Amino acid sequence: MPVPDTAVFTDRSGFVPDGPPRAVVRARTVADVQRTLAEASRTGTPVVTRGAGTGLAGGAVTGRDAIVLDVSGLDRLLGIDAADGIARVEPGVITADLDRAAAAHGLMYAPDPGSVAICTVGGNVATNAGGLRGAKYGVTRDSVLALDVVLADGTLLHVGHDTVKGVVGLDLVSLFVGSEGTLGVVVGATVRLLPRPVRVATAVAYFATVTEAAEASVALGTAGVRPAVLELVDGPTLAAIDDLRGSGHAGQGGALLLVQTDGFGAGEEIAVVAEVLARTARGVQTTEDPAVAADLAAARRDALPAIEAKGRVLIEDIAVPRSRLAEAVDGVHKIADATGTDIFVFAHAGDGNLHPIILLPPGDPAAAHRAADEIFALALALGGTVSAEHGVGLLKHPWLERELGPGVLALQRRIKQLFDPAGILNPGKAI
Repeated sequence: MPVPDTAVFTDRSGFVPDGPPRAVVRARTVADVQRTLAEASRTGTPVVTRGAGTGLAGGAVTGRDAIVLDVSGLDRLLGIDAADGIARVEPGVITADLDRAAAAHGLMYAPDPGSVAICTVGGNVATNAGGLRGAKYGVTRDSVLALDVVLADGTLLHVGHDTVKGVVGLDLVSLFVGSEGTLGVVVGATVRLLPRPVRVATAVAYFATVTEAAEASVALGTAGVRPAVLELVDGPTLAAIDDLRGSGHAGQGGALLLVQTDGFGAGEEIAVVAEVLARTARGVQTTEDPAVAADLAAARRDALPAIEAKGRVLIEDIAVPRSRLAEAVDGVHKIADATGTDIFVFAHAGDGNLHPIILLPPGDPAAAHRAADEIFALALALGGTVSAEHGVGLLKHPWLERELGPGVLALQRRIKQLFDPAGILNPGKAI
């Protein structure tokens, strides 16, 4: 079909492809995907699979002479089995829609990326997306039981198990989750659903410094509590929120922690949280009232919009061991000073996942990328990773060997060659 506007072959990474794709295929059935891949394999034509295009690493960017395979039209929720706690979905199902459907059965789909209202389950599988509830419930991989995958030659496979437990054969599901469309195209998923919490309790605490906030988040990990949400917002981000909303967050401290507990013991657990935070916080507020909780959580919800209101940004994503979170945030701020860039940080503190948001300097946008490279180096120096949930895509591809080492990278590329002998699936990305 004729190639439409650039929205079909770019994503939110800001990466500009070298030209329009050869064609766009809007799949409506699994057979459409099979036919497309079989023909592409026969002709050696690269194929880039995409869903909603919300990715931040360039994984869905499609260059000249490639085919865009749009699977967002495979958007049926095939069924929910409340007794077994599973759902079967196609890749184009919006993540928030799946969670809402599960709620009608008293269940929830736990993964909740920041783009939950617009991203798709297939895209979440491709990048192993995380989210705010990751501190307690893990990432997408922890909720995927089985996948329907079309290989590069058009072969359709069902991998994994439609039961919560199953150990027969190698764990191919975990291999496909996070592979960014380089091993096959996901056309269906069996995902785990969990009981929806009957109670949620919320605490917000302000700290004099971001180091104190980070250290307090680590202290929670040794206090016998397991928050569902544990988020950190630094001082520059609080000031940006104040600029956008007219609020007074920055006047209350140099950093904020948002903590939520859930389940039957949410109130008792949040009391322990408040006790731990009060040791170093300037102030702690707790509530079990949903309306009050929404107001308390507004600072975390407003973080990215407030930063984006200041100009174009580069949204980055690293993770470090939780015990080194304070070092990581402090290191990012030092990189900002050294490079002369404005960098804002918020973090999924419960699992050591930081999002440094770099404001692109109008006169020198390359400075943002230089700062990002230093941030990646910092993550590795602290025993972390250059990507926790956004994926590698194009933007972090040069860092693969530095993190994995040549031996591991060579092994991964041999695995890709086994699944995709002609090298047509999302070439140059992820692996």
